[in-house]
Amino acid sequence: MLRTAIRNARPERPLRIPKIPTCLSAKHASRPPGARRSAVTQAAPTIPASADDRALITLFDQPKGGPSSSSWSHTGLFGHPSLTHPRALISLTNATLLRAQKLTDRILRARESRDELLKVVKNLDRLSDLLCGVIDLSELVRNAHPDRVWVDAANHAYEALCEFMNVLNTHVGLYEVLNAVLSDKDIMDTIGPEAIQTALIFWRDFEKSAIDLPPEHRERFVALSTEILVLGREFQRGVVTPRPPVSIKPEELSGLKDQGMGVRLKLQARFTNRDLLVYPGSLQAQMIMRAAPDEEPRRKLYVATNSSTSEQVEILETMLKKRAELSQLVGSKSFAHLTLDDKMAKSPENVNHFLNALMDHTAPAVKGALRSLSIRKQEHLNTPPFPIIQAWDRDFYCPPEPPAPPISLPPLTLGTVFMALSRLFRHLYGISLRPVHAVSGEVWHTDVQKLEVVDETQGVIGWIYADLFARKGKPGGAAHYTVRCSRRTDDDDDTGDHLEEVLDLQNIQESIEFEAVKRHRLPRQEGVYQLPLVVLLCEFARPTLTKGATVLQWHEVNTLFHEMGHAMHSMIGRTEYQNVAGTRCATDFVELPSILMEHFLNSPTVLSLFNPDSTSSSARSPNHHIDPCHAIDTYQQILLAALDQIYHSPTVLDPNFDSTLEYAKLQNTRGMIPYVAGTSFQTQFGHLFGYGATYYSYLLDRAIASRVWGNVFSKDPLSRQLGERYKDEILRYGGGRDPWKMVSAILSSPELESGDAHAMRIVGHWRIEDEVGLPGRH
Repeated sequence: MLRTAIRNARPERPLRIPKIPTCLSAKHASRPPGARRSAVTQAAPTIPASADDRALITLFDQPKGGPSSSSWSHTGLFGHPSLTHPRALISLTNATLLRAQKLTDRILRARESRDELLKVVKNLDRLSDLLCGVIDLSELVRNAHPDRVWVDAANHAYEALCEFMNVLNTHVGLYEVLNAVLSDKDIMDTIGPEAIQTALIFWRDFEKSAIDLPPEHRERFVALSTEILVLGREFQRGVVTPRPPVSIKPEELSGLKDQGMGVRLKLQARFTNRDLLVYPGSLQAQMIMRAAPDEEPRRKLYVATNSSTSEQVEILETMLKKRAELSQLVGSKSFAHLTLDDKMAKSPENVNHFLNALMDHTAPAVKGALRSLSIRKQEHLNTPPFPIIQAWDRDFYCPPEPPAPPISLPPLTLGTVFMALSRLFRHLYGISLRPVHAVSGEVWHTDVQKLEVVDETQGVIGWIYADLFARKGKPGGAAHYTVRCSRRTDDDDDTGDHLEEVLDLQNIQESIEFEAVKRHRLPRQEGVYQLPLVVLLCEFARPTLTKGATVLQWHEVNTLFHEMGHAMHSMIGRTEYQNVAGTRCATDFVELPSILMEHFLNSPTVLSLFNPDSTSSSARSPNHHIDPCHAIDTYQQILLAALDQIYHSPTVLDPNFDSTLEYAKLQNTRGMIPYVAGTSFQTQFGHLFGYGATYYSYLLDRAIASRVWGNVFSKDPLSRQLGERYKDEILRYGGGRDPWKMVSAILSSPELESGDAHAMRIVGHWRIEDEVGLPGRH
């Protein structure tokens, strides 16, 4: 029922989906009688755009090395004055637990008063936000903070609050109160559509937690949930466990096309006069797959890379069976049925309609690409016509090429890219990025830079903390952390929490002060709001005195645009209820704004914004690069999405279920490249744990984003009118409106509004454009 903020991360190939941990969210502070009233801050006015542009370049390309260190200016993490040391996070956790219990007690008494019943949804949202305000901050700290003491404190806070949250998620009393609200027509007619959507989210999450089952069944549900979590962690460890090395004979490296590492490997083999041991996944292995004319070393490496131990297969299959058992315990036909009930897809049958249509639509391009590779193989090996392309042939006959922009561009420094992003947002939404000095103690590392997100009429509407450079101990990849969601706070009625009944008011003071920092009044908008705060984590090379500013490769530019798509969704999706704010929406909808952002990089008009001396478009010669094998990679991703559905269907409860046989059957019946005997790739399909039954999501959002780009933005990508329309139809709702209604509105396609099997088939027949022609990024 209670959800934590969404961390949107770019996963490894073959799919970039957000890594989305789910928790309860409620971000607000209650104020007992006599307590100091929370300050309501007025957002700062905007400053000239040209000054912001230059300031962004200076901030990221000539960093000064940390926040302001003025002796009279000091605060705690994210501007919370109390969070100056790890012990304060423990104190805040304890205070939050006390306040959460008082708010829970209030909700449980709600049926004593009609006025309180009217406030149940709001108070559940507050409760969710209260807990996740600390949980989400702790999630960021335990992943990004370089100080082990802070990390330990964050782990403690995260675990203690999640444990309390799990109790709430199976609390029969809370469920009964919510049911009383949902069954009261007068209340439902009064509270409004966004509140109803929030209430339904709570209710569905309760239902999925076996809340209405007998106690012994609920105990079994909890036990199964714990077992699945443990098995999932074991499965994930197996995914990243290195595979044993492969023995490559020196003669098998004859004719290597690579003139760098290939030459060194051949010299090593010649001087040692013994076989080389090459680890699957290593740089040497990747080079051999691209450059070895002899297919035997490529075949051996492919088999080794995609092999598993019997224990790894057993862990996966046990996890799948436990999921199926848990689903049937709560009355669902399968784990896919349980999971998809509140997604855009609604059911596994609809997912399969989409995937089948997508396969049929993509198959001709795949056959054409494979025919071209077969001709290359025939010419290379002098074989009879059209030899079969095997799995180990793809990279050799169609080697991945470095992604490149569609037009020639000067070196893209980090500051230049942020300037272009700010200019793009200003064109589309009247929103810009403004650097601001972080106060001493506000950030966790000197690399972190703070940006205000400034609306031209409302002033500051949120903040982005950019932690962009690689360092030891920092997670790899890129991710968008929602540390604070937006929500309306002036109608909280926190006096009804009766915090004055707490024996020692000082015990909850830290929580009260923590919440007080978040409240802001925006010009031209009714009410007081908690404004969003997000963190971007990336691993770019840091600038140096000798080499100068960080110059991003093209795929890194795309990474930044992708993550900033999530950030803008968080900023603009400012709802009254934090459970539906910004990126708190369906898993199979959340990637739409971020993927769409990448499409803007296809436009020479948009790319002209990278020129610091120009704010208008200029014609540039196109430099289009299309990966001829892109269709093969997309098709393979569709197959994996289909495999995910099979693994989460009732099939897994068959005593004879064999995950390897199911994979082989799918590859040989629907695939275009034959299954390789002896392989079991499924144990490296890490998304089976975090995205069980929802792997199709990125494909669905890619199809929709391609359509939105082509039908709405492609001809006039800097149009303020179109940007405002997209903001009003999609971004501002967060998860507070049915995604199909949003998609049908922006595309003027009423036939999609029902989101049924027909709608999924329609989307499946849309062309999936590669956002920027990047090979192997999906």
